[in-house]
Amino acid sequence: MRVLIAPDSFKGTIDAVAAANRLAEGWRLASPCDEIWCLPLADGGEGTVDVLPQARRVPVQVIDAIGRPRTACWSLLAGGTAVVELAVACGLPLLPAPDPLGASTFGFGQLLRSAAGHPGVTRIVAALGGSASTDGGSGALAALGARLFTEDGSVLPRGGAALRHMARADLTELISPPSGGVVCLADVSTPLLGPTGAAHRFGPQKGAGLGEILVLEDGLRRWASVLGGDPDAAGAGAAGGTTFGLVQGWGATAESGSRFVADLVGLESALRWADLVITGEGRLDEQSWTGKVVGNVVASAQECDVALVVGERACELPAGVRQCVSLVEMAGDPALALAEPGTWLRVAGRTLAEGMR
Repeated sequence: MRVLIAPDSFKGTIDAVAAANRLAEGWRLASPCDEIWCLPLADGGEGTVDVLPQARRVPVQVIDAIGRPRTACWSLLAGGTAVVELAVACGLPLLPAPDPLGASTFGFGQLLRSAAGHPGVTRIVAALGGSASTDGGSGALAALGARLFTEDGSVLPRGGAALRHMARADLTELISPPSGGVVCLADVSTPLLGPTGAAHRFGPQKGAGLGEILVLEDGLRRWASVLGGDPDAAGAGAAGGTTFGLVQGWGATAESGSRFVADLVGLESALRWADLVITGEGRLDEQSWTGKVVGNVVASAQECDVALVVGERACELPAGVRQCVSLVEMAGDPALALAEPGTWLRVAGRTLAEGMR
């Protein structure tokens, strides 16, 4: 049997590369003669760079979402594409505590600026998952050269709450994007505003209570009125509205992250080779079928069987999925599954192989 192992990361526990390797180890224990191709995937959020081939890391001194200095890297692929992850500069896991009103994407903009000015870079791919802020990408644009002002002419402070006081954006000194443009990879279809928008939907994950969500919503509404554009566009609210800011302010385009990464790593040809594809993620729920890795793999696997390995399962399976294994169910305890994901992924790989005999 030819087995393609193509999972996303199990966020917070194990990355996609390690997850694929542990599944392969388990499969080989039960079926050592099968051919295995590990093709770890990502949805355009954190971990995107890790699954891309032939990436050269370029270190940059930046600040994180609350202004602390750190070294972060963007990656240069063969052919001149720079892949820049928001999460490595100003991601939520980097912070000692959330700062929903003051967190900024300025450090991400510093990475973008470095990539845009690097010799040989012809295109930037911006991976937007894992953000700590809801500033509409205003911090990133400021790092790229935008000048943002309050009504009294003062420079606008960083952070989502400050956007309520924004009066004017001067974009004339923005550095130019590369000749091939900028592509924002969004892992959600969230609009900028409203009950399903950036502040309401993802603010709580970034430490925002109800009052803070309303402050952030007011700020994003003001930001949209100054920049113009369509705040209802699908994906505009990704990464706290960073997609909206880069599209309106820097001329970026937005695409589905999972499909874009799949094209970069050659998922289509790998699926044609395979008899079975195994994919998975940390939590399988209704969002898994709307722009995530698992949904994209299942939809793309027209000529081979599909099996899933997930941390936990919280939804029904679509037609076409032959088997689904849950690490929590195998471990019998969520804490055990979280503490030793590699061990249980190895068990899951062996369990699937034995079930396919």
